Amino acid sequence: MEIETVSQAIESLRQEGYTEDFNLQQNCLECRAHNFSVFHDEFIIDKFYRFEGNSDPGDEATVYAISAPKYDIKGVLVNGYGIYTEGLTDEMLRSLAVKHD
Repeated sequence: MEIETVSQAIESLRQEGYTEDFNLQQNCLECRAHNFSVFHDEFIIDKFYRFEGNSDPGDEATVYAISAPKYDIKGVLVNGYGIYTEGLTDEMLRSLAVKHD
């Protein structure tokens, strides 16, 4: 199945075991279900899906598949462009940077 929407990406990742919902904070990811924080050096971006709005930049988003081996959890973070990156620490920005091969 080709992933065309944010909701399809999230559903696909859920089926792959990415069950936590991560919330982006200034210097960490918060995990609501376990009520704790995962810091920039404690998580790995396993893969991501980038969605670009055809006409509205506000529709752009990246869905991250994130694992935190230290805590044995995997989850999803959805980040809209330009909305949540202000105020993040440099370490978090580098950790979330999409690396191109």
